[in-house]
Amino acid sequence: MPQKPSLIIISGPTCIGKTDAAIALAEPLGAEIISADAMQVYRYMDIGTAKPTEEQLARVRHHLIDVADPDESFSAARFKTLAEAAVRKICEKGRPVFVVGGAGLYIKALTLGLFTGKKQVNTPTLPSPLKGEGLGGGEMVRKHLRAEAKALGLKALYKRLQKVDPAAAAKIHPNDTYRIIRALEIFELTGTPLSEHQRAHGFSDNHRYRLVKFGLFVDRKILYDRINRRVDRMLDSGLLEEVKWLLDQGYSSSLKSMQSIGYRHMTGYLQGTAGWDETVDLFKRDTRRYAKRQFTWFRADPEIEWMQPGQIDDMRSKIDSFLTGGGN
Repeated sequence: MPQKPSLIIISGPTCIGKTDAAIALAEPLGAEIISADAMQVYRYMDIGTAKPTEEQLARVRHHLIDVADPDESFSAARFKTLAEAAVRKICEKGRPVFVVGGAGLYIKALTLGLFTGKKQVNTPTLPSPLKGEGLGGGEMVRKHLRAEAKALGLKALYKRLQKVDPAAAAKIHPNDTYRIIRALEIFELTGTPLSEHQRAHGFSDNHRYRLVKFGLFVDRKILYDRINRRVDRMLDSGLLEEVKWLLDQGYSSSLKSMQSIGYRHMTGYLQGTAGWDETVDLFKRDTRRYAKRQFTWFRADPEIEWMQPGQIDDMRSKIDSFLTGGGN
């Protein structure tokens, strides 16, 4: 059997330093980067999406940036199609492939695939830079299940999972606390077994690629300070003017792309829904909340190795071993 293509994944919350770390790792290898960012796919939306600079793009070739107009529909399925084509082209050139970004669903779509049929199920809301705070009650259910595991024993929860979702239980070890609680949590939140969600979306446990995954983290206070300072830089760089230009070009404020963090805040200010100071405070707050949701999403992936952005040498060592056959 031919060897699966190898992907180096660098993920984590917004403003954590993914781009700088990825370029530092990719450039010496002659690698190319596939951007897994839900907003950098849009043309003309540069400042508010924190796209790589011209200097960064000159150092390492990037894919899936500026591939759609703001009024075009863009989904995980479209990302998967474009990213797969990019993987093939990069591999044909014999270059390593990095997938870098904070769109967890896009990364999952590429690595595990997506369901293409018509069947739909209600699934928990995934982290998104668009308006909304995701599925409520998840943390409460999780705490309750953890308390039950402590009081009744994990065996009792596993037996319950066998009753409500035997297909998922068959794939989970009876001592795997995290996955048992996660499967029960999804069932209680949605009324649909985890195995049904996986069938509906086509996700499986079998990777289509060889993978090494890094998640970047820093202390939360440091991250939040970085976010606040990035927002200030975006505003100083002309984000308000960028939004004015987009609106003048006829891009409606109701578009999905224009409802993303930063863009909806600037639009709201221009429409008089909030004063400047309140707008800036909301922009920073919503970005911090988005980062928290992203971190929660990636923390659920047990395959991710967590590193601080400055641990370039450690990541490089693991990547070298991975590319020479010592990885997954």
